[in-house]
Amino acid sequence: MLAELRPVRAVAFDLDGTLIDSAADIGHAVNTALSAAGLQRFDPATVRGWIGDGPDTLIARALEAQGVSADDLTLRQALRAGFDAATLAAPLAHGRVYPGIPELLGQLSAHGYPLAVVTNKPTRLARAVVEAAGLLPWLSHVQGADSAAQRKPSPRMLQTTAAHLGLSTSQLLLVGDAPPDILAALAAGCPAALVSWGYGAHAVAAGLNPWRVDQPQQISARLIE
Repeated sequence: MLAELRPVRAVAFDLDGTLIDSAADIGHAVNTALSAAGLQRFDPATVRGWIGDGPDTLIARALEAQGVSADDLTLRQALRAGFDAATLAAPLAHGRVYPGIPELLGQLSAHGYPLAVVTNKPTRLARAVVEAAGLLPWLSHVQGADSAAQRKPSPRMLQTTAAHLGLSTSQLLLVGDAPPDILAALAAGCPAALVSWGYGAHAVAAGLNPWRVDQPQQISARLIE
């Protein structure tokens, strides 16, 4: 892994489950939308298991779990509008930034690493959450999935972010917590770090062999050594 990290010149972070424990906020947003439509709400543990593929997939899973067809475009659009409105009204009212993350971003930024967020959350929502968390000043770029084709495990957002930073993808380290992150990094040719404190590390196949990280300080220690 040391050899793979030598060319790294910038770091892209997944958002939910990597920088921020936002499961409670995502649960609040989807349940607010479901309640407004007269549909069943779900407990936080259930919603947590659905996080990672963006709000449209989250909504589809919530509909499927209560036996409602996701083919109703009008219903899905109404739920998505409700989800977005609830998120923008309270981007981080229930969640928190993971311990050690502000220090990590500050250290990397101070040592000249451009930092980005690459998330399956749409850009508008992602920027609102990052700003509410107080992390925006350290970031050079916030890249959300504004279309289904962009969503990880597609490499598109990593390619776009690397180009925005004037780098090749091999110079961009992706830090994430779930299979879509690691698969996107593999497809884009980015080195990858898998954090253990998020939502989906247990589901990443051992054969993918990412750099496994248990504490944020491990990242700064390796990149600043």
